[in-house]
Amino acid sequence: MPVATLLPFTATPNRKSASPTSFRLTEKFILLLVFSAFITLCFGAIFFLPDSSKLLSGVFFHSSAVETNTRTGPDSSDSGSAGNDDRVLAKIRKDHEKALLEAKDTLQKRPDEIKQDIIIEKEKVVKESMGQGGKDVNNLPFVEYRRPPGATGHEPLDPETRDRRAKIKEMMKHAWDSYRRYAWGSNELRPVSKQGHSSNLFGSIKGATIVDALDTLYIMEMFEEFDAATDWVEKNLDFNVNAEVSVFEVNIRFVGGLLSAYYLSGKEVFRRKAVELGEKLLPAFKTPTGIPWALLNLKSGIGRNWPWASGGSSILAEYGTLHLEFMHLSKLSGNPEFAQKVMNIRKVLNRLDKPQGLYPNYLNPNSGQWGQHHVSVGGLGDSFYEYLLKAWLMSDKTDEEGKKMYYDALQAIETNLMRKSSGGLTYIAEWKGGLLEHKMGHLTCFAGGMIALGADGAPGDKTGHQMEQAAEIARTCHESYARTALKLGPEAFRFDGGVEAIATRQNEKYFILRPEVIETYMYMWRFTHDPKYREWGWEAVQVQHFLIKMKTVFCLISKLLFVSSRYLYLLFSDDDHLPFDHWVFNTEAHPLPVIKKDKTDRPNEVE
Repeated sequence: MPVATLLPFTATPNRKSASPTSFRLTEKFILLLVFSAFITLCFGAIFFLPDSSKLLSGVFFHSSAVETNTRTGPDSSDSGSAGNDDRVLAKIRKDHEKALLEAKDTLQKRPDEIKQDIIIEKEKVVKESMGQGGKDVNNLPFVEYRRPPGATGHEPLDPETRDRRAKIKEMMKHAWDSYRRYAWGSNELRPVSKQGHSSNLFGSIKGATIVDALDTLYIMEMFEEFDAATDWVEKNLDFNVNAEVSVFEVNIRFVGGLLSAYYLSGKEVFRRKAVELGEKLLPAFKTPTGIPWALLNLKSGIGRNWPWASGGSSILAEYGTLHLEFMHLSKLSGNPEFAQKVMNIRKVLNRLDKPQGLYPNYLNPNSGQWGQHHVSVGGLGDSFYEYLLKAWLMSDKTDEEGKKMYYDALQAIETNLMRKSSGGLTYIAEWKGGLLEHKMGHLTCFAGGMIALGADGAPGDKTGHQMEQAAEIARTCHESYARTALKLGPEAFRFDGGVEAIATRQNEKYFILRPEVIETYMYMWRFTHDPKYREWGWEAVQVQHFLIKMKTVFCLISKLLFVSSRYLYLLFSDDDHLPFDHWVFNTEAHPLPVIKKDKTDRPNEVE
């Protein structure tokens, strides 16, 4: 039988050494102390629950200690019970006074100091509950998750805009349901046979469409579908494969998609999977220069380059499109190696002479020298320039090196590649050994959005000039659509032989739902609110919807899960949905948050 407890009605009644009167006074005093502590606890809870683990754990810890001491102590004797009561009362007084002092001390602090204390206490608890070094079973450090603003939006006020956005969501729902019905778990949906297909770009990794669609489902608030996709990722997404993959494609689709899903939802499974895959890509950088291979066997770690790429060179748009994802991998894993790998790429590039200030598309990873001097802002080069700008923006505009590299490159592009046709259309040509090819690929149409995105930070008084360039490129790319029979843009269009913005070669007359034109419309709408960009985007939606309905290009059902639907949905959303001051998009349109400067110097907190 315990000698005393916190509650008088549970105390033993057989107390021969104390008079009834004195026992009742003690009982009342204990009850008064407990009641006072309870009131203090409730008062503190108003200000600190659910975050003040420090205050509450202090009160409950000491209470538990007293309770444990009294419940596990030896049976009392008649002569010792009064002494035990005195010790218990002294312990209660001491704990009560300590709790009051802690509460008083906390209430005197500024709100930011209280918030800091709470976060530190949370980190301590998590680290104590994990193994050595604060690591969990997946060897990841604790990260304080905060969802960045604008992860989901609200219905537009304008009825027409609201209806158009709803139609885009409806098309996405149709696309997702078709994929789930015919190709669930496969990388792609075959357009004619309605069967699953796995591209060799991903080796034997499955589920590319699922991972690529995660953020689209979340952004469009299709949460039931998002949960189903999350469940598939947790149970089935496996990177332990003996297969060769494209480092570039796996990074922008899988790593980018998983990172985006994590930042939108906060679900740890996405962080774990992204870091796991990122670690498997690191052997690609084992070259004499640190310029990564294009292809990598995920099991053996053996890499190589495409045999057609200028004598085994690495490609600018591939090794230059890792920066955003790898910086976030370092942020979320606590492993600086990811960031070091991509920063080393810049060191190699900065040591090299650039012809006319331009970056050739090919670089030998063994010798560190340029391959053939072919320069393009479209295929083979495009996203390298995009990632220079976005690296600066994603760093909260602290990456001065990335900023300088971007604006210097843009100046060289304007001087050497940007031209205007006799009909007044601005285009970006390709440069081959000093000679211009007056061709502009559909891929190059992203440049309108890129230039608009960077115009505000342009050096000198060039902001207005760059916005004009962006608008002119957007117009040219729209004309490439408008001048076709189906109103869909070709893979490439030319400005020679008396033609402008028209595909003249048979191998350029096809459309595979590339997103670059829609991407530029979205950026131009955000920065200008000129209604023509929404109208141009809606024209593309109507044509695509008609073709899907007629089953002319069933492949769109699969492709819509990718980039175009994200850009279209945002084109008809308000500006506070994934706002640009908090988010940047990787080249596959996966939103990644700006890494805000950490005011507390704690490296593992996600803003």
